[in-house]
Amino acid sequence: MSPEHHAAARAAETTARRSYGKLVALLAARSRDIAGAEDALAEAFAVALADWPHHGVPAKPEAWLLTVARRRLVDEVRRRVHDERSAVQQLLLADEAAEPALYELPDRRLGLLFACAHPAIDAAVRAPLMLQTVLGFDAAAIASAFLVAPTAMGQRLVRAKRRIREAGIALELPATDELQGRLDAVLDAIYAAYAEGWLDADGTDARRRNLADVAIWLGRLVAALLPGEPEALGLLALMLYTDARRGARRCEAGHDYVPLAEQDPRRWDAARIDEAEALLQQASRAGRMGRFQLEAAVQSAHSVRRFGREVDWAAIEQLYAVLAALTASPVVALNHAVARAHVHGIEAALAALDALHGDARLAEYQPYWAARAELLARCARREEACAAYQRAIGLERDPAVRRFLQGRHEEALQDRVEAGGEGAVTQAARR
Repeated sequence: MSPEHHAAARAAETTARRSYGKLVALLAARSRDIAGAEDALAEAFAVALADWPHHGVPAKPEAWLLTVARRRLVDEVRRRVHDERSAVQQLLLADEAAEPALYELPDRRLGLLFACAHPAIDAAVRAPLMLQTVLGFDAAAIASAFLVAPTAMGQRLVRAKRRIREAGIALELPATDELQGRLDAVLDAIYAAYAEGWLDADGTDARRRNLADVAIWLGRLVAALLPGEPEALGLLALMLYTDARRGARRCEAGHDYVPLAEQDPRRWDAARIDEAEALLQQASRAGRMGRFQLEAAVQSAHSVRRFGREVDWAAIEQLYAVLAALTASPVVALNHAVARAHVHGIEAALAALDALHGDARLAEYQPYWAARAELLARCARREEACAAYQRAIGLERDPAVRRFLQGRHEEALQDRVEAGGEGAVTQAARR
């Protein structure tokens, strides 16, 4: 690849990462055709990769892409609509007449988020739709985040976009009295985006890079849009608590994974944790407790280690119990089971995990198998532990986490060899 082609590809990737949802929102604002906007934008990027190496990357790549994509949309409308007086066509032509390079492009992503949460959209697909339209996730990545088959997720997304176009749903912020009814889906989508970005600890995955920062930015926008809304504050606090530990998730050399229990609290971002604490306290004064406030409270309980205090696992176990009852989430149930190990013992935690064993949503979920392997190893059920570790290793995409799991697997194998003819109780006592 020539230097010019490399520079063009890098500029296109950077623009897509930073502005995909912004451009889709602008393109679909008039036509309300999200799928058409996505197709036009994809064509604009293809044109850019052919044009920029020869003519240089434009000073305003966003505006250049928007212009090309709008022309593609107009061409498509002309092919489909014979009536030149079509309202949609006239609006698109008016948009094309405006020269995007002459002004700063407005950011309508927040409006698009709330539009995707319209009551006419199936509740189960609202958050996935936001992830695709605003953040550019593909159906496979979204399916993985929501523990759904990729084919099924793709079909749901197509139907949802068709519904927006056919129902004429405006892609803008709704009236103030309608915001509250759409808030839960918007918060779910923002957190799903944050969680996906959080998985890329090294920032090496182009698709995930900056997702955590974008999600925190969106969280701040929603908190500002709805001041005093406890769940918006709770979500922002939750993201800040975990983001404060980003640098501590790797060893100082940067290549080895460090689990939360082994992290050095001195490497946490104290300012972010302090901000999260203030947000959580502000949310608690509203008197309404929700999922994100509870999850933020769990993170707050972990953060006391920076003051040299022990983690209150009894409080964490109770928080997860409330969360499990509130959400019926298998992931929350998994975290609750792990917390039970610290309060009620390994056998109680394993019994809770056994109750989840048949849940198809956890069959390909690495943390389930890693937690199961750890608990089995700690109670000397080493053959089962090794099998669970192998499953977790096979499911893990992060090389550093995979190496960590392989190390734990080797420890379990060594323990099994050393155990010889000794009984499980003796081995458990030794550990």
